[in-house]
Amino acid sequence: MAKILIVDDTPHIHRLLTLMLQRINHTTISADSGSDALEQLESTSVDLMITDLNMPEMSGYTLMEKVRSKEKFKNLPIIMLSATGQEQASQVAAQKGANRFMSQPVSTWELNRVVSECLSVSMAH
Repeated sequence: MAKILIVDDTPHIHRLLTLMLQRINHTTISADSGSDALEQLESTSVDLMITDLNMPEMSGYTLMEKVRSKEKFKNLPIIMLSATGQEQASQVAAQKGANRFMSQPVSTWELNRVVSECLSVSMAH
């Protein structure tokens, strides 16, 4: 299956997403900040990135802009997660380069569906 980078500054969210993704046969690597995520992306090949919106130091929006500015990551599927599922946040996430926006909490079923959709679109490129 896929290797997924999880970017979140909250340890229990990391653990929860990791368990959910491993249950559906994906492998995960973790980053606890935007700068950590950028380092992980440079050193490890991933199939998809899931990032939190609200993080100290670098927001999920800024992280996506930095990722999208690199040619090799133009087609990397990105899912943005936020505890505040506001319509405006979803629209900004799409403008900044997110393939999908999900409000927390997410179910394993919903996460699996969205991850599968993003990966299938990515494989088509």
